[in-house]
This record gives sequence, C-alpha cells and structure tokens, in this order.
Amino acid sequence: MLPFTLQQLRILRAVATEKNFTKAAAVLYISQPSLSKQIKILEKNLDTLLINRERNKLSLTENGQVLLQYAERILALCEESYRALLDLKNGERGNLTVGASQTIGTYLMPRILALFAQNYPQIDLKVQVNSSRIIAKNIIHKEIDIAVVGGEISDDLQRNLTLEPFVYDELSLIISKSHPFAKKKKIKKEDLYCLDFITLNSNSTIKKFIDNILTQNQIEINQLKTILQLNSIEGIKTAVSLGLGAAFVSSSAIEKEIQLDRIEIIQIENIKITRKLSILSNPECYKSKAFEFFYLELNRLKNKIES
Repeated sequence: MLPFTLQQLRILRAVATEKNFTKAAAVLYISQPSLSKQIKILEKNLDTLLINRERNKLSLTENGQVLLQYAERILALCEESYRALLDLKNGERGNLTVGASQTIGTYLMPRILALFAQNYPQIDLKVQVNSSRIIAKNIIHKEIDIAVVGGEISDDLQRNLTLEPFVYDELSLIISKSHPFAKKKKIKKEDLYCLDFITLNSNSTIKKFIDNILTQNQIEINQLKTILQLNSIEGIKTAVSLGLGAAFVSSSAIEKEIQLDRIEIIQIENIKITRKLSILSNPECYKSKAFEFFYLELNRLKNKIES
C-alpha cells in the first residue's frame, strides 16, 4: 500500500498553488475540514511535515516541495492516461493545449486556431502564449501538447523535445507612407544609419535576433539610432504609422496595416532577415487524436504558405 492517494496529491498541489486551505478546498470542490483532514493523514502516513503553518501563511516544507515535484508528474501521467482512453472511446473528441511564442500567439496562431475549430468543433482547445523558453519548458513538463515558436531553443531544452521546422517568417523594415525613403522601395545598408529606429526592449529575443543578423552583415548596430523602445508590436506599428521612425516587424504582424495602406515596406540591398518558426512537442508524450489532427492542420498550412 502506498502512503498516499491521488486525491491527497491533488490536495497538496492545490494547497501549494493557492497557499490557502479554504481556497484550495474550493478549487477541488471539497470542504475545508475534509481537506485539512487529508493533509493530516498524508503527513501521518509519511511521518513528516509537508506544510508550514505560520501566522496564517502556508508554505511547503522541503519535504513538501520534493513530494510536490513527484505529485505533478504522477498527476500529469494520470491525466495523459485518461485522455488516451477518452480518445479510444470517442475518436476525434478530446482536449488539446497549444502553445505559441509572443508574436506567433498574437498574429499567426489565432488564424490557425480558428480554422481548426471550424474543422474539429468537438475538440476543446486551450492556448498558452509566452516566451519560447517558457513554452519549451512547459512542453517538457507536459503542460502543453504542441507549440509553434520563433525564438531559439537552447541545447539543454532541445534534448528533451521534438523540434521540427515549420515555416520561415520574414522580419520586414517598415516606415510611414510619408517617410522620405517611402518612394525608394529599396535602400542600401548604409542608409540604415540615417533612420530613427523604434524597437522592442533590449531583452527581447526578436531584437537580439535582428541585431545578430545585422552584425553578420557588417552593420555597426551601436551606431544605429534608437529613439524609442516599446514593449509591444502594436505600439511599434502605431508609432511607425505616425511617422515617428522605422522598425523591423514580423511580416505576419503587419498584414492589416498593409491592407489599410498605413505603412510602407522597404527592402535592404543584399540583406533579408528571416527566422525559422518551429513546431515543438514532447517525444515521451502520448499523441492523442486531437494532437494528430492539429499537427495535420499545421502541415497543411505549411504547404499552403510554401506553395
């Protein structure tokens, strides 16, 4: 006999998340006395203190943290096994959690999800949008089933992932319609030093990627004039359309502005900035019907983009 039940592991996870017995009980739809009783039984069976109760503040002890790590893995496997059985029973029905890095999640993923929902309305979709690194970690921890990201994935994370090339995303140089360069359509790389740039903050993965490509093309990025740093692509596009400066923006993010004729794309002679978008999944996870259908839709979109 194991000294704990699955319900007790769920209770421990809820307490660790909510840091409050009453809130944890509400999340699990059980009474607070019942929850407290189960925690006491669990601690007694393990003969160790799992939760610190000091001044009405709850926190896990070191032993509690260790058990929580295993509890999350155990519960994830339980949920995975249930989903596998559900697929066998209901065929196409199921749940799917999809991840995306910031720009993809904002501009590309909604279109993919809309098409998928039309074709498979019986599949319950959840979406997580975050940095590429966090999305990759959540894939490894089995919190996300499949994801599309644009940022680089470190070697230590790649070892635990299946990473497939998806499509290439071009980062276009955009300016306002009233900018003196708007009529040129193409500029020399030396002309970049004449532009006022609007960028994401210096910690942005996209900014680092752009700077790296420019450096490879013998552009002295320290000599480029940055007049404004913003924390969103939408803010950057608005600033550019108002004539405040120029910016490198993903082509998937400017379709609306191009249609409304608010900005101009200019080419740089002998320089093209593209980044590879990748599909991430966990090789150790069971691939549900919902996963297979979504993966198929991604490949259909890939073929459509490349054709």
